[in-house]
Amino acid sequence: MDPTHRGPEEYSRDNGGFGEGPGRRRPARDQLTPEPGQPTPQARVVRLIAGDYLLTVNPIDGSEVELCPPGERPGPPARRTATGRADRERATAPPVPPGPPAPQLPLLERAQERERLVRLLSRGRSVRLTGPAGSGRTALLDAVAADCADLAPDGVVRLSGYKRNATDLLYGLFEAVHDAPLHRPDRDRLLERVRSIGAVVLLDDLEFGGAALEELLDATPECAFLFATVPDVAAPTTDSHLEEVFLAGLGRSAAVELLERAVERPLTEEEANWAGDLWFESEGLPLRFVQAAALLRQRDLLRTDPEAYGEYGGRDGRPADAPFGHDQAVDGVHIPLPSLGEGAAPAALLASRLSGPARDTLRFAVALGGEVPHQAHLPALIGDTHADAALGELAGCGLLSPAGSRYRLAAGVVTQLEAAGYGADATERARTAAQHYAWWAGHPSVTPERVTAEGDAVIAAMAQLVPGDGAGQTSVAVLLARSATPAFAAGLHWGAWEKALRIGQEAARIAGEVAEEAYFHHELGVLALLAGNPDRARAELETSISMRGALADKSGAVAGRRALALVADRTGGPLPIVLTPPGDELPVARAEGPATPPPVGTRPSVTQTTPRPYEGDTAVISRHSAPKAAGGARGGRFGLLAGARRNLVATAAGVLLTGVLGTVVGLGLTSGDDDVQGNQGVTTEQSQSQEGGEDELPADGPADGSTPADPASSGSPATPGPSGSEVTPSGSGTPSTDPTESSGSPSSDTSSSSRPPSHKPTKSPTGTKSPSPTKTSSPTAGPTETESPSPTDTATEPEPSSPDTSDSASGPSSSSAASADSGPAIA
Repeated sequence: MDPTHRGPEEYSRDNGGFGEGPGRRRPARDQLTPEPGQPTPQARVVRLIAGDYLLTVNPIDGSEVELCPPGERPGPPARRTATGRADRERATAPPVPPGPPAPQLPLLERAQERERLVRLLSRGRSVRLTGPAGSGRTALLDAVAADCADLAPDGVVRLSGYKRNATDLLYGLFEAVHDAPLHRPDRDRLLERVRSIGAVVLLDDLEFGGAALEELLDATPECAFLFATVPDVAAPTTDSHLEEVFLAGLGRSAAVELLERAVERPLTEEEANWAGDLWFESEGLPLRFVQAAALLRQRDLLRTDPEAYGEYGGRDGRPADAPFGHDQAVDGVHIPLPSLGEGAAPAALLASRLSGPARDTLRFAVALGGEVPHQAHLPALIGDTHADAALGELAGCGLLSPAGSRYRLAAGVVTQLEAAGYGADATERARTAAQHYAWWAGHPSVTPERVTAEGDAVIAAMAQLVPGDGAGQTSVAVLLARSATPAFAAGLHWGAWEKALRIGQEAARIAGEVAEEAYFHHELGVLALLAGNPDRARAELETSISMRGALADKSGAVAGRRALALVADRTGGPLPIVLTPPGDELPVARAEGPATPPPVGTRPSVTQTTPRPYEGDTAVISRHSAPKAAGGARGGRFGLLAGARRNLVATAAGVLLTGVLGTVVGLGLTSGDDDVQGNQGVTTEQSQSQEGGEDELPADGPADGSTPADPASSGSPATPGPSGSEVTPSGSGTPSTDPTESSGSPSSDTSSSSRPPSHKPTKSPTGTKSPSPTKTSSPTAGPTETESPSPTDTATEPEPSSPDTSDSASGPSSSSAASADSGPAIA
């Protein structure tokens, strides 16, 4: 439904012929939502260029920043033509208030100041115009702008310094002269562009001086500035070349003439005397006489119709747009003139005679610190379809003052209205405005430019709620900041973007909304990176990543780590250590090339000599600790192990994992061999049938491939021992006959020749040689004695690799028997 107008269900179906059919609603003045049947716009995602970066403003997932690809870098911005500058000036001017046009007031007693200002600007000199609030500085700037239209090649540029710093003004000057949509140059390119601008810059409501003002002047040597400010602002430096012009109040005759022009009739003698006293009290400020003229017009209406403003004030018995003029100045009921105090501070008396929507508008403005909402928002805030006409009433009474592209309450009005009780419900009004702005700023049909134009009121609504004592106040501020900050970023109003982020972060901290606080920290880090402050960016991003890690926000943490990696890359420092959340790993293929030697001071990796069963598997590491494809060739911090702490941690983890897996594999193989030993004494026939073969070498065969000697052919029979295993005589020629040596069992561990056998073999009773390398024994076989074989008939293979020779002197070789009993060795 349209937020500024009620729907047809709130009116009667029989609308008395209004429109073409029943239930047809009144057309909206400022359409914020699409008509029924029209497609609903999607959430706006804006991509813009900020220096060397490509910023993607996503109102849902948060902003993402990356280096701008070469193909998307914008060219030099084009300068606006005279027609383009005029169109932009009309678009950024305050809207014309509804209602009858206000009388055009002359510029009285300002000819001398006007001529001097034009003369100085034509010579290229910069001037500082100082005058109290309400002295007519803005009206004088309008006149000077008309006189200087053809002085500079880039024309006249109007800027507002209200709540703006030097950086904001430099970017505002760049945008006013150059046509560069969705492009915000960095600091160096900005200074390069504004240095070539030649324009007459009229800057109203300047709020800073000193070194910041000198910085602005040094950055724009080809511009002639006219700064309008109040005496309370800091003065320029002592070596500044600014010309000073002071603007005083009007004289008595000029003040009385201005009052007559505003009332549009001649003053009576009583009114002229009253105007003289007012001039003395107000020191001749033009604003006071514009407001005094509004008091006289209200008095004229009361003289003709005492009930014109009703019991509670307001023009209840008369149209709001009824013009005032001398035709109403007839003698009727005597109405006394306002007192001198009411004339010097007339805001409360003027407001008491305004309409209800106008008074509600004043209450909202007081709640927002003097910021007046745009007239398109007044019907939704107040609940009256014609509330936008209240802006015309306030402007006609002199209660408004232009501020850039919008209005704010005039100087001193906020204080006077607060004293009259208009700020009693300021918190509730600010909360209502914040809820409305949160919905409006987040609506897809609202452009970032419109949100930027309303930025001062939006930030004021947030600031009034933080810190807040009422229930839910800070949550409303968080919602508004979450909705408005993407629009400020996309609208290139980064001063308001930073203010809204900081207010939103504080509100989220007070409200305990950790997820939203992490979002604001992330956005502040991105903004600091774009502004060239890497230290601030690193601190904000690390805070955001830690918060999102605690909330298991994987997508948000990934976005933060990407921005943090970009900060580390741009600053040239070591990559930060960031813990990877579970499930956020990236499979990376194992490198096949030679390993990079570790740096000095690191622990060397353990070398594995046995085959690893996981050799062909895929390693799983963090996506941010994986080396880049070109990292090895680039060297420096981009090397695999060139000093980055996270790579050292990954290397140590890999070494530990290798040792653990090697230990597990070795224990598994050892336990398997033990099972084979336990089964050998039971499955004699099965082992002989499974392991017997023609192609296998005999158990006592030589290891070097030489032909073994056959005991049967050499006359040296083999004798079975008690276990029935075959024994080959050793080179000593003397077989062992000790019956105690036949009680052992064969060992299967032959992986190392230095390991002693677990038993001593026995003599074989027969000369039969088994073809199987694995021998089993019969439990009934007993020991028998055989004759000693001849040394020439026995062929044995020595074991040169075995350092242990304790068994070779007393019996046959145990290594061959152990190898025959254990089967194939594990390399």
